[in-house]
Amino acid sequence: MASTQAKLLQNFQEYLSVEKGLSENSIFSYRYDLNKFRSYLEKQQIDFLEVQTKDIMKFLMEEKNRKISSKTLAREVVAIRQFYKYLRDEKQVDYNPTDKIGTPEVMRAIPDHLTIQEVDELFLAIDEDNIYELRDKCIFELLYSAGLRISEACNLSMKDIDMDSGMITVEGKGGRERLVPFGEKSLKILRLYLEKSRPEILKARSCEYLFVSKKGSYINRKSVWRLLNIYIKRTSINKKVTPHTLRHSFATHLLENHANLREVQELLGHIDISTTQIYTHMANKTLKEVHKKHHPRG
Repeated sequence: MASTQAKLLQNFQEYLSVEKGLSENSIFSYRYDLNKFRSYLEKQQIDFLEVQTKDIMKFLMEEKNRKISSKTLAREVVAIRQFYKYLRDEKQVDYNPTDKIGTPEVMRAIPDHLTIQEVDELFLAIDEDNIYELRDKCIFELLYSAGLRISEACNLSMKDIDMDSGMITVEGKGGRERLVPFGEKSLKILRLYLEKSRPEILKARSCEYLFVSKKGSYINRKSVWRLLNIYIKRTSINKKVTPHTLRHSFATHLLENHANLREVQELLGHIDISTTQIYTHMANKTLKEVHKKHHPRG
């Protein structure tokens, strides 16, 4: 059982790093809190995948009796909640046992995003004459133009792309499908990739995935993150940029240009609109900065 538990935690940490783009400090906090919870479960001889709400409540009560701070307790609830949200999305469990457990109000960190100028600078730093860089640019274009998660982009198959309508069929978290449009610039890059890059990379091999690696199979999330870092170093962008940053930028730029919050929610594939609302704070922050810089009374 211990090895299975460790594997689940390892996969979750990889998800936090590659998919969510969290810092090492944040991942360390998640790991610390979940290992504490894991030790408690092992004493009770309970498997991660068999946990019920009452088991989490007993753990939290034990923690409270140890006189830990309310801030630490809230952090532990968030860690456990996110872990089971991940397991539910991965279909490892049928429901999230933390759904009925409340937490103290915790200020959500506003994720970083690129400005429109920074997005343009990034794309200009990628050489379309190189077959691999053309592939990478196509991936980044879809992350930004369609607001895809990196896992969604890596899992796209050829049949998911409708060039005529400019729509992508995306399988999101929990196997939920959505249709997402992509723009003219993305369509142009996608056509170039399919005509010049993908056939050259595959040669005589065949692959169902849209984006292919040198080995002729699908390209994984870690590789995309590594490649993005290489291109960012070619620019003057002084921010931590992950593939998820392009998704954040997609949502922020839509709202800055007065898109409807419900429409952005649908494009992102969020079930709960409160998840999308964080981007309104990002957009408002940007607009305030513009006002301060350019308005005479700023």
